Amino acid sequence: MSSIMDERVTDEIEALEAILMDDVVIKRVGEVPQVIETVLHPSTGDDVEQQYVCVTLVVKLTPGYPDSIPEVTLRNPRGLDDDILANIHVQIREKIADCLGSPVIFELIELIRDCLTECNLPSGQCMICLFGFCKGDHFVRTQCYHYFHSHCLALHLISGRRYHEEEKSVLPAWQQATKEPFKEMCPVCRVTLINIDVDALAKAPPPMASFTAPAFYLTDELKALQREMAKMMAYQMAKGGIIGCNDPGPPPLTITTPEDNENNVNNTSPSVAPEVVKAPNNNAINCNARQTGNSSNDNSAPGSPARPAYRGPYRGFNRRGKPGRRGRGAAR
Repeated sequence: MSSIMDERVTDEIEALEAILMDDVVIKRVGEVPQVIETVLHPSTGDDVEQQYVCVTLVVKLTPGYPDSIPEVTLRNPRGLDDDILANIHVQIREKIADCLGSPVIFELIELIRDCLTECNLPSGQCMICLFGFCKGDHFVRTQCYHYFHSHCLALHLISGRRYHEEEKSVLPAWQQATKEPFKEMCPVCRVTLINIDVDALAKAPPPMASFTAPAFYLTDELKALQREMAKMMAYQMAKGGIIGCNDPGPPPLTITTPEDNENNVNNTSPSVAPEVVKAPNNNAINCNARQTGNSSNDNSAPGSPARPAYRGPYRGFNRRGKPGRRGRGAAR
């Protein structure tokens, strides 16, 4: 930048800091300002509670500014839909083109603030009832800038508290004493809500759209979607991808270990009669009565429940060997 350009930028930065004070952030590289950020709200005087929309303006100063076009970005819009943001972007480009050659940041701030004041009504839907906001609705803005009908938020918080108390009542006494108390949280971002009067919110009427919305009926588009979903469900059932009641498909996948399989074999239900076969010596033997090898069932008392066979190492057997012989495990 030349000296005259630096002077113009310096005067603009000083004016912004004097007017906006803590509401503006100037990011510098050395002594040269690079990025200016500020959060903008509608012009509602001192009544901050009536500010329902906001947006963060980020201006990156390009080399040669103000004779060159700066990079302008709108971040973290709250209560603004895509159409409103697109309209603001168009007005920003027009303002920059008209003011090319002179400082334009303060002009952009005033432009965006006027746009926010004109549309100081949250656009979009209430995330609880999914109805939009219209004139005559009673709604509330949380400190995290999410919007709900007052009636809807009250019902949500009352239901949440009731569910919390029901879950707490079935816990043991020592867990009830240590369980955290119910916290009123935003249904969207789970931020703890402060200064929320649930009783006052509950007195608000339901959203207007719940009375004026047209009656639901199946359109041709919905019927076509139902047919497509029915085909998809039939295909998934044929492939065993749906598990539920009266499911004709294969049974659910059960993951077991080899030990589980052995226990299932050893703990066979006694209601099934054991199969009796004839041995070569014509003595009837019960194939399921004993297991070959070292088994813990060999010394079990009659009528005692079957125990799984011991399959560990054979410790303590034939360690000494016979007297006079140096058998396996004999003392040397």
